[in-house]
Amino acid sequence: MSDPAGRILVVDDEPGMREGCRRLLAAEGHEVTLAESGEQAVALFAPGRFDVALIDLKMPGISGIEVLERLRRVDPECTYLIVTAYASLETAVTATRNGAYDYVPKPFTPDELISVVNRALALHRLRAEAAELRRQAERNLLLISTEQSRIRTIIHSMADGVMVTNRDRMLVLYNPALLRLLGLKADLPDLGKPPSPDLFPADLLALMEEMYAAADVSMLSRELAGGPPYLAATISVVRDEARDPLGLVAVIRDVTEAKSLQQRMGEFVSLVAHELRSPLGAIAQYLDVILAGIASGSPDKERQILARCRARVQGLSQLVRDLLDFSRLGHGASRRMAPLDLREVLEETAAFSAAPAAQKQVSVALRCPSRLPLVEADREEMRRLFTNLVDNAIKYNRQGGSVEIVARDGDGFLVVEVIDTGVGIPRGAIARLGETFYRVRSPETLAIPGTGLGLSICKQILDAHNGHLEVESEQGRGSTFRVLLPKSQWAAGPAQTPAPGPPDST
Repeated sequence: MSDPAGRILVVDDEPGMREGCRRLLAAEGHEVTLAESGEQAVALFAPGRFDVALIDLKMPGISGIEVLERLRRVDPECTYLIVTAYASLETAVTATRNGAYDYVPKPFTPDELISVVNRALALHRLRAEAAELRRQAERNLLLISTEQSRIRTIIHSMADGVMVTNRDRMLVLYNPALLRLLGLKADLPDLGKPPSPDLFPADLLALMEEMYAAADVSMLSRELAGGPPYLAATISVVRDEARDPLGLVAVIRDVTEAKSLQQRMGEFVSLVAHELRSPLGAIAQYLDVILAGIASGSPDKERQILARCRARVQGLSQLVRDLLDFSRLGHGASRRMAPLDLREVLEETAAFSAAPAAQKQVSVALRCPSRLPLVEADREEMRRLFTNLVDNAIKYNRQGGSVEIVARDGDGFLVVEVIDTGVGIPRGAIARLGETFYRVRSPETLAIPGTGLGLSICKQILDAHNGHLEVESEQGRGSTFRVLLPKSQWAAGPAQTPAPGPPDST
C-alpha cells in the first residue's frame, strides 16, 4: 500500500522552480500549494494546513530563514525543508538550528526531491502519531485519575470501614470509617507497610492471613472478638483478568445494633410464646372441664367458664392487634392527616375504657375544655395512641385507683396528660420506655400481661405526627404521661376554661 498523499507548500521566487516542484510532487499524488514570496507564504499558512513546507533560502523581501521562523511559530508540527543553491555546512547548521528537518541543494534531480520529501512526510506522520499517542495517554491518565478520585470519594464516604492490602500484604488504602470503628485517633496506620498488630485486631489479621492462604476461597466473613461495639469483617480477594490475586479488601461493619435487635427479637419471641401459651392453656383446661361434663349440671358454672374463655380470647386478640399495629407502623403506614378535634377522640377513649376500668374498680375522669385547638393528625392513630396510654394507666393501677385525662392548650402545642395512681416506674427505667419489646420488670408488674409494644407503638405514632411524649413517675405514687402535639394552622381559638364543678367521669 502506497503512503497517503501529503499537503505540501512550495515557497520560491523562481516561477520555473515552483512549477517544476509542483509537477513532480503532484505526479506522486501530493496536494501542492505554491507561494512566490515569503510574505505570501506567511499569508497562506495556518496551523495544520500543511504537512511539509519547501522554502527557498534566498528570496527578495524576507529571507528563507525568517520565513522558516515565522511559519514554525504558526505551526511547529509541520516539517520544514530548505532549498538552496548555496549548500554548505554552515547553511545546514543554520537551517537545522532554526527548525528545518533537512535541506535540498540546487540543482537537484527529481528522485532527490521526491526522496527528501517522502522522508519529511514520513517524519511528519511519525510526529503526528506520537502526538496522538501522547494525547491519548494524557486522556487515559485523566480518566484513571478521575476514576481513582471517584473511587476514593465513594470509599471515604462509606459508613463501613474499608482497608485494602496488595499481594505483598502491604496496606495501600483505608477510609476514615475504619479508624472510627477501630478507635484509632493518634496512631494512624502507615501506607506501604503491613497492618500493624498494635493497631488492628488480632483476629482480623488472622482472618486476612487465612484468606491469603486459601487459594480456592474468594470471601470469608466472621464476627470479631470483643465489643461493644461489636464488629464483623468480610474479606474478599481482588483478582486480575488472569484470576491471579492482587490483594485483599476487608470491610468492617458495626453489628452492635443488629446483635441488639437479634437479642430483643429472641426475647420478644419468648415473650409472645409465653403470652400465647398461658391463655391458650387456660382455655384448653376450661374446655376440658365442659367436655368432661363436670359442669353440665350447673348452667351458671358453664357460663362462668365460657366468660373466662372469652376474656382470654380477648387478651389474645389484643396481642394480635398490637403485633399488627407495630408491624404496620414500622413499614410506613398510610395516614389520613387532617385537622382534628381531639376532644371527640378523648371522649371515645374514656367511654371505651369504662369496662376494663370497672373490672379493676378504677375511676376514669376526662377534664377537657369545650373548645380545643385543632391538630393535624390521623384520627385512627390518635385513637390508638390514647387507648394505649389509658389502658396502661388502668392496667398498672392499684385496686380502687383513679385515672385522669387532662387536655389543655399549651405554648404551640396541644397538651394531653394521662395521670394515674398506679405502681409507678423506677427512675432508671423511664429513659427506656418506648423501646421495642421493653417492659419494666418489678414485683408489681410480674402478673400483669403485656408485650412491651404499647408504648413503642405510641412513640411511632408521635414521631409520625412530630409530637413528643414526656413521662413523670414516682414508684408507688403513680405516673403522668404527657403528650404534646403541634397545633394545626387551622387551630381553633384559645381554649375555654370549663366552669368549676365535678369532672366528667366514666
